Amino acid sequence: MINYTEDKIFEKQDFTTDSLSRGDYENCKFINCNFANGELTNLRFIDCEFKDCNLSATQIAGTGFQDVHFYNCKMLGLQFDECSDFLFKVHFDNCQLSHSSFFKNKLGKTGFISSNLEGVGFTDCNLTSANFSDSDLMETMFTNCNLTKANFKNAFNISIDPEKNKMKNAQFSSQNALGLLSKYEIKIEN
Repeated sequence: MINYTEDKIFEKQDFTTDSLSRGDYENCKFINCNFANGELTNLRFIDCEFKDCNLSATQIAGTGFQDVHFYNCKMLGLQFDECSDFLFKVHFDNCQLSHSSFFKNKLGKTGFISSNLEGVGFTDCNLTSANFSDSDLMETMFTNCNLTKANFKNAFNISIDPEKNKMKNAQFSSQNALGLLSKYEIKIEN
C-alpha cells in the first residue's frame, strides 16, 4: 500500500538519518529540512514546495516532481535526468544547483530565477521559454538543446554555442550576448 500524505508541513526536520516515508506527497511544504546525501528515490511530490532545504547529493532516481517549487534550496550534484519524466515540472528560485544534470529533461517554461547553475549539464533538453533571469551560468553546458524563446536577460557568465543549440527568439541583454561568441576566443573591447 502506498503512503499518501496531503497538505502537511514538514519544518526543520533532518531526513539524513531517517528517510522520508515512501509514498506520494501532495500540496506539502518542506521548510528548512535537511535531505543531504539522503534518499528520495521513487517518491512522488505533487504541487509541493521546498523552502530553505538542503538536498545536496540526494538520490532522486525514479522520483516524481510534478509542479514542484524550490526556493532558496541547496541542491548540489542532483541527477534530475534520473527522475520520473511523467508530468515532470519544476521551478527554482534563488537555488544553488551547481554540478547537477538535466540530461534529456523536458523543461519548457521552467524558471531558473536568481540561481547558481555553475557546471550544470543541459544536454538534449527542451528548454523552450525557460527563464534564466539573474542566474549564474558559469561553465554551464548547453548541448543539443531547444532554447527557443528562452530568457537569458540579466543572466551572467553565459557561454552557449549557437551552432549546437536551437535558439530562435531566445532573449539576451547586450552585455551577456557576448557569451554566444566565446567559442571563437575573440576579444571585444569597449
